[in-house]
Amino acid sequence: MRPLFVDPTGAMLSGVMIAVFATAVNLTIQTSSVVASDTTPAKSNDDSAAAVEAFDTFLNQDQADSVATVTEQPWSEFALTREDVERAREMLVRSRNDLLRRTRAAEMKNRVLVHGDYKMPFDYRVFGEMPANGRSLYISLHGGGGAPKAVNDRQWENQKRLYQPDEGVYVAPRAPTDTWNLWHQKHLDPLLVRLIENMVAFENVNPNRVYVMGYSAGGDGVYQLAPRMSDRWAAAAMMAGHPNEATPLGLRNVPFALQVGGKDAAYKRNRIAADWKTRLAQLREADPEGYEHFVKIYPNKGHWMDREDAVALPWMAKHTRNATPTKIVWVQDDVLHDRFYWLGVDEADAKAKSVLRASVDGQTISLESTDVRDVHVFLDDRFIDLDQPIKIVAGGQTLFDGRVQRTIGSLARTFDDRGDAQLAFPSSVSVSLP
Repeated sequence: MRPLFVDPTGAMLSGVMIAVFATAVNLTIQTSSVVASDTTPAKSNDDSAAAVEAFDTFLNQDQADSVATVTEQPWSEFALTREDVERAREMLVRSRNDLLRRTRAAEMKNRVLVHGDYKMPFDYRVFGEMPANGRSLYISLHGGGGAPKAVNDRQWENQKRLYQPDEGVYVAPRAPTDTWNLWHQKHLDPLLVRLIENMVAFENVNPNRVYVMGYSAGGDGVYQLAPRMSDRWAAAAMMAGHPNEATPLGLRNVPFALQVGGKDAAYKRNRIAADWKTRLAQLREADPEGYEHFVKIYPNKGHWMDREDAVALPWMAKHTRNATPTKIVWVQDDVLHDRFYWLGVDEADAKAKSVLRASVDGQTISLESTDVRDVHVFLDDRFIDLDQPIKIVAGGQTLFDGRVQRTIGSLARTFDDRGDAQLAFPSSVSVSLP
């Protein structure tokens, strides 16, 4: 978990967001907002309303120099009502976006994002009228890879004008490196998250309508990024790429479009696409509410599909992200993550190729894994009723059975951790699988 009052660039933040997100650096996610099973989850609605009003005042004060952190405030652990959680979430979003507009204006003007030693230039255009609930965002990854810089630059220029959505912000980033795996590497995940955060703040993008797509080496990247970052995407589209070691198992909650030329035999792209078509169909048959997909192999096309693959854009546009699905299949990539939808593990416990499954049935959450033991379960009324007792089970054992309470402290910690209000949770429980 990054320090709560430091921008991802490493620059110290000032003003209102230090006050909001500077939760104690030594505080770990083990703080779980659990209450005893024989107690009620809230003292009163008055306490909840008072906590949110105090939070609003806190956010609107400039406390950069001396004010204690959110979790040190007594109201940060007051039990909230379901309605007041949503009020607090909206306050966090407004404050966060205000901060980003002040602190990231230069990088948006220059159109270059930085993460450590890596720089990712980007170009974007805005299409159509903005819907009432915010714009869509299409992140379009260029081809090339394993080639001189000039070659990859030309691929980037091509990608800038390759597609045109009916509505939305169309962004073509330039990969930070020129390696063959230019869209696979671990620096890409924080850069893409930063890009999404910026577009939410500056272009009023709806974070539940973010799509990733790519051609050739960019398609290679989509094969990798779609499953490992699937809690960020509403849908994904792979064109003319190769998956390398990626598998479709982690695509449970990401509608996935796959298009390849039938004559695109280099690296067996056409044969592998046909195999993925079969595997996705099998996964969908076994889990009819997941693994939505669209696969088209153009029999007379080679590596270039003459823009016929643009049909993926309106197909993706039909889909909206569900940030709190009732079933999750978390497959760790070799680029490790410690959070995925409403699940988490400690960084030290994240293992490449591990699989963790979770499902919700009424008030019971079931966990399943052979290679993950300690799990953080983040809780929200969007997928389970926090006013009622909750049970967490695994391997035939009950790991937790009781009530939890919603708090501003938990909501603020998780929002800061993910930078996405839809992936912020007012409560959590930590359990160990048998």
